[in-house]
Amino acid sequence: MRSNAADPAPQSGGQVEIGLVEIGLGLGSNIGDRPANIKKALALLEARGIVELVIVSSIYKTPPWGYLAQEHFANACALAKTKLDPADLLAAVKAIEIDMGRADTIRWGPRLIDIDILFYGDAPLATKDLVLPHKELFNRSFVLVPLAEIAPTLKLDGRSIAAAAACHAGEPIEKWESGSQ
Repeated sequence: MRSNAADPAPQSGGQVEIGLVEIGLGLGSNIGDRPANIKKALALLEARGIVELVIVSSIYKTPPWGYLAQEHFANACALAKTKLDPADLLAAVKAIEIDMGRADTIRWGPRLIDIDILFYGDAPLATKDLVLPHKELFNRSFVLVPLAEIAPTLKLDGRSIAAAAACHAGEPIEKWESGSQ
């Protein structure tokens, strides 16, 4: 896995400043103007100082996953840097989802916005609320294809994202066309 995490550097007064950590985000929406919802979420992530975006994938149109009786999704991935620890990052992305109007529905159901943390630097993590790298990442073409677009050499848990995306080549995923709903 790649990371831009800097080694902690002692600061005056004995405090330690943590450097920026490279993270991966997956975003999805299937309510309203789906591409606009993704763009708004990305803008809020930066405007609130949660992340510094490095690169954002194209937006892809993908069929629903899990619960199938719903609209197609718009999905994208982003590489970013953050100073937040994983728990604070999770709280910050969940706050954006709520502020944008995401409401609880059925599992894998319709959503205005969904923001998943895909990875956090080189460190695996398993807590009650967060597993990194994301536990379903290698099963989801709607994450693998956009992530491989922006990070073709990325490896997570020793596995190539590009090779995993290629395994999903036959699945119905296409770049979002302008003006399509």
